[in-house]
Amino acid sequence: MDYKTAGVDVEGGRDFVKRIKSSVESTFRQEVVGDLGGFGGFMRLPEGLHKPLLVAGTDGVGTKLELAQAYQSHYGVGIDLVAMCLNDVITSGAEPLFFLDYIATGALSPEVLVEVVEGIAEGCRRSNCALLGGETAEMPGFYSKDKYDLAGFCVGVVEEDSLINGSEIAIGDQIIAVESSGIHSNGYSLVRKVLGAVEVNEKSRFGSEQRLLIEALLCPTSLYGGMVKSLLNAKLPIKGMAHITGGGIPENLPRSLPDGVRALVDSKTWERPDLFKWLQEAGQIPEGDLWNTFNLGVGFSLVVSPEAVNDVIQICSEESFKAWTMGSIIEGATEPSKIKVLGLPV
Repeated sequence: MDYKTAGVDVEGGRDFVKRIKSSVESTFRQEVVGDLGGFGGFMRLPEGLHKPLLVAGTDGVGTKLELAQAYQSHYGVGIDLVAMCLNDVITSGAEPLFFLDYIATGALSPEVLVEVVEGIAEGCRRSNCALLGGETAEMPGFYSKDKYDLAGFCVGVVEEDSLINGSEIAIGDQIIAVESSGIHSNGYSLVRKVLGAVEVNEKSRFGSEQRLLIEALLCPTSLYGGMVKSLLNAKLPIKGMAHITGGGIPENLPRSLPDGVRALVDSKTWERPDLFKWLQEAGQIPEGDLWNTFNLGVGFSLVVSPEAVNDVIQICSEESFKAWTMGSIIEGATEPSKIKVLGLPV
């Protein structure tokens, strides 16, 4: 017996690391110290910081991976992995510094996993975030040979005096919605249940524009780091930010608010994208479940002073994101919930 016949290809693992080396090193910032392949990655803090706080986040891609692997679409989930972690970290006003990935698989498939890592590297390059290292684990008998799972870890830095934690949010502030690219990476257990109940394939289309359904479902999660950096560089009064992930707007927007206030959201301020309309109709999903599962077209939110609204929307547009005012901050000291969506009990 040997390790290879037990299902683990050590030599294949070495070759895999060689193949991804250039993609990984293309993400390195000037603060990175050393080369890929050590027991740990090294990075200096950016110069000029006085009271730096490190901000860390971790996440995965969830069961979107099942759909991606079924349709052999691997590059996009690499971008998803970065976005799911990075979009959380930046809500504090932090600048992303480095990213680590963990890939677990039943059997190393270099062609597939190189594509995944190239997607991860692309997400890092777009975000000026170094892919500092990672781990690829072959686990035969635990995962089937054609399956893999992903986890990501992101670390950023913010000046303590510049930390955005919602503490300055006040009644009358405005809530800006920033569009999503689609479903992003949450709610796919429900998506797959809907797909299992209706007859679809790679040629199935939906909506007024007759887009390919599977292509739309696998569209990568938007990366909001560049947009947030531009807003902060413009010295605009950004008081709170939320990444709209699992639980949708009702669960995530309140996480950016202090005690004593509520978010009043008007669902009539935007047209729900056709993809969510299709899902609701095909799966007969109740309206409340739709709101508490999906982002419904809003991938990120900002709470800003009223006088900053136009400038914020303009900068979002310059960063290629549609943004609009979807609500305001109201008094909420006696309310059981920190959010009210007009026309929807939550």
